[in-house]
Amino acid sequence: MLGEAFYQEFKDEFDLKVTDIDTNEPWISFLDFRDLLAYREDVKNFKPDYLFHLGAHTNLEYCEKNTEDAYLTNTQSVEYAVGISNELGIPLLYISTAGIFDGDKGAYDDWDIPNPIGHYARSKYFGEKFVIANKKEHLVCRAGWMMGGGPKKDKKFVGAILRLIRSGQTVLNIVNDKFGTPTYTHDFARNVIALLKGHNWGIYNMACVDQASRIEMTDEILRVLNKQEEIVLREVNSDFFKEEYFAPRPPSEILVNSKLNDMKMNLMRDWKVCLKEYIRDYYKEYFTKEVQL
Repeated sequence: MLGEAFYQEFKDEFDLKVTDIDTNEPWISFLDFRDLLAYREDVKNFKPDYLFHLGAHTNLEYCEKNTEDAYLTNTQSVEYAVGISNELGIPLLYISTAGIFDGDKGAYDDWDIPNPIGHYARSKYFGEKFVIANKKEHLVCRAGWMMGGGPKKDKKFVGAILRLIRSGQTVLNIVNDKFGTPTYTHDFARNVIALLKGHNWGIYNMACVDQASRIEMTDEILRVLNKQEEIVLREVNSDFFKEEYFAPRPPSEILVNSKLNDMKMNLMRDWKVCLKEYIRDYYKEYFTKEVQL
């Protein structure tokens, strides 16, 4: 999801080498960055000016059931990235998450102390800590509830809701006890460009403006699609999905971009504006013609 936006936003100005274990686009080459020797060789051969470590296991249930792979992918590979970038003397970008906080506080700024409550969150936080401690020129950017990538790549909440709507669901069960800050991948990538160009190293919250509940997000999706009269939203609490989504999740993942605001470098827009743009730009062919995007 995020890699697709980075490719689109960076490709006209930078020469890119984009890698993944799933080479589902012609601009992606194969690399498993859990393999230290392959990772080092691939980066050194390209001789980049920056190293962006974007990949991770983001499925919380997978991380709970496959802890060894979760930490290898989300933590140990980050240590590899730090070592490689230090060898080459180049800056490193690492993507962190609002999920590293326990949710007991209403909203979190850049200086709040994380307290991860599950293996996904712990694996991401350990990666964040290692980068900060061992890499001088680093960007650690914390994302909120990610939206982006379109029908083929969006495995998160917005993509899931749009698939349910397309399938003909007329009643949607949506949790009412989770709150966060949606984060559009393209805004995120543009804000990273601004920080890189200014050499503004450090750790940053980087989420869209304004908070939301899952209910509010779903209602806004229906409004964008003009389907508020056709589909009923039924509020449920998280226990309703406890068998399917058994991994612990904080009640609040709300991020405040305090540092970006103070530096007058917050390029992240209101999440409703971004959601409308995302659906319009990525889902034109996804719905039948009665949906006017």
